[in-house]
Amino acid sequence: MFTGIVQGIASVQALADQPGLRSFTLRFPPGFGAGLAVGASVAVDGVCLTVTALQGGDSEAARFDVMQQSLGLTTLATLQLGSRVNVERAARDGAEIGGHPLSGHVDFTGRVVQVRRPENNHVLRIAVPAPWMRYVFAKGYIAVNGASLTVSEAQREAGGAGWFEVWLIPETLRATTFAEKAEGAALNIEIERQTQVFVDTVRDAIDERLGPLRQALESLLRHQGQSLDDLARPVALPPR
Repeated sequence: MFTGIVQGIASVQALADQPGLRSFTLRFPPGFGAGLAVGASVAVDGVCLTVTALQGGDSEAARFDVMQQSLGLTTLATLQLGSRVNVERAARDGAEIGGHPLSGHVDFTGRVVQVRRPENNHVLRIAVPAPWMRYVFAKGYIAVNGASLTVSEAQREAGGAGWFEVWLIPETLRATTFAEKAEGAALNIEIERQTQVFVDTVRDAIDERLGPLRQALESLLRHQGQSLDDLARPVALPPR
């Protein structure tokens, strides 16, 4: 498990491709690798990876193997020599959860469609493919490239796609790679699991109870500019 609080920025030092597998070596910021062991978990841009080899007396660098499924689902396939990534070590028992609990299992990649820079702020608008937008709502939590963030605004569009925005303070920009992300950049997204369970449970209950009436209800809701996803949407939580 991870907390969504990025602990540093690592850079890609080496890459090696094999059929169905990519191995890469990350150089960590000073002190990050102290006590790290082979077999340990590290979140790399939000993707939980296993350390397969260590380099340096203080574990200054580590190698990771990424299987084809993860390469196809995340941005890790696009990494090049020198690429910079957010990293976080697995949380220990009793660790403070400064963000929200993350599994390191990315659900999909979103894409930056707009960058705004109000004074002392940095706003990213991120496009979300269907059907994932049903789990994203204003004031809810979401993980973007391994960072726990609060959704400031969200809008679902016809067909189930949509977008959400996050506002980033200077400290977040300093500690992460978000300042480097321009329009068109792909980002790893992990939705908040409690929200997913809640929404899916309500949707299943609606399906079970409505049966043949579901089609009529969906038609009525469409005329009102709503959908069944609106009925399943949980009450907004206070921001972190």
